[in-house]
Amino acid sequence: MRILLVGAGGVGGASAAVAARRGFVEAMVVADYELGRAEAVVAKVGDPRFVAARVDAADRGAVEELIRAHRVDAVLNACDPRFVMPLFRACLATRVTYLDMAMSMSDAASGRMLGEEQFALAESFAEAGVLALVGMGVEPGLSDVFARYAADHLFSEVHTFDVRDGANLAVPGRGFAPPFSIWTLIEECLNPPVVWERGRGWFTTEPFSEPEVFDFPAGIGPLECVNVEHEEVLLIPRWLDAQRVTFKYGLGAEVIGVLRMLHELGLDATTPVKVRAGDGYAEVSPREVVAACLPDPATLEMTGTTCAGVRVTGLGPDGAPRAVYLHHVVDNEWSMREYGCQAVVWQTGVNPVVALELIATGAWAGAGVRGPESFDARPFLDLLTAYGSPWALREDRMTAR
Repeated sequence: MRILLVGAGGVGGASAAVAARRGFVEAMVVADYELGRAEAVVAKVGDPRFVAARVDAADRGAVEELIRAHRVDAVLNACDPRFVMPLFRACLATRVTYLDMAMSMSDAASGRMLGEEQFALAESFAEAGVLALVGMGVEPGLSDVFARYAADHLFSEVHTFDVRDGANLAVPGRGFAPPFSIWTLIEECLNPPVVWERGRGWFTTEPFSEPEVFDFPAGIGPLECVNVEHEEVLLIPRWLDAQRVTFKYGLGAEVIGVLRMLHELGLDATTPVKVRAGDGYAEVSPREVVAACLPDPATLEMTGTTCAGVRVTGLGPDGAPRAVYLHHVVDNEWSMREYGCQAVVWQTGVNPVVALELIATGAWAGAGVRGPESFDARPFLDLLTAYGSPWALREDRMTAR
């Protein structure tokens, strides 16, 4: 398979590092707006199948030219959500497979939901015979695969899919240092969270609402989790039956406080403002300033472990009440030692590579705009384990809602 990887940041670099160890990759073009970043990823990989290129992900025509020039079979979008639609449309125009790890952006003012712009083109992708696999990171992504596995193999009737994400990661010397794009963190946490319920459909709540304490495995322990806008809630109900679907993130009081302050000061805004620059003025987005002041997530020196998974409740195959937490844990020391990537970006970046290998071998096939839960989960989980990153299942006690 010939792959165009757009975005040479932390997650893109992790995907490249994983892909370099897999034989199904015939060639990978690592492209970024900053050519130097792409070249650094290629140099780190040290594999002749990998080449660097410069591209503006917002320039659909330039992306299409790159796809044609390198005879690309699939595009892996490792950019932040601002660039989803140009890349998405470029793949439709050139009829190549598309994957992303974050879907098109929501807009509270118009009522547009996450992924809505992409699903509006589902019929066009299906008619063209092109697959767009959306939300194929870890969350969304692996959590959706877990949901499908539980529905197929662990339950006769599912009541809830509750995605829960937590970590005990720490960056020495820094109180606030997001392990992934601040753009993504702000979008997820400050937009109104979405919940899905049978008979009601999708609805929104207040940011950081419905706090609950969730006990994470692998020594992470109990963390307070809150509602956050996330793609799983928009994806899972399209293919799987349940009574309720939620996403909650163990952010912690300090992170929530910083995000609230950014919002209060208007520093989460994307509309450019005029600021003094030298002897004149320049227009710059406040959020871009925040991003520029924070360390590159790919370079963070962290300690600890991160956990992603979904808690599923319902009736087991025997008809008895059952609750399980399917999860995936990555230790930062391990990911740094094995791949030179911090845990969060590696955990995100490995999953689309697994999916691309399944598509390359034909184990996953289809057309249209589809989420990970629309495919058989077992081949994915088997291959993830073969990559050296096993998943786990914990039986939980049933609790009253």
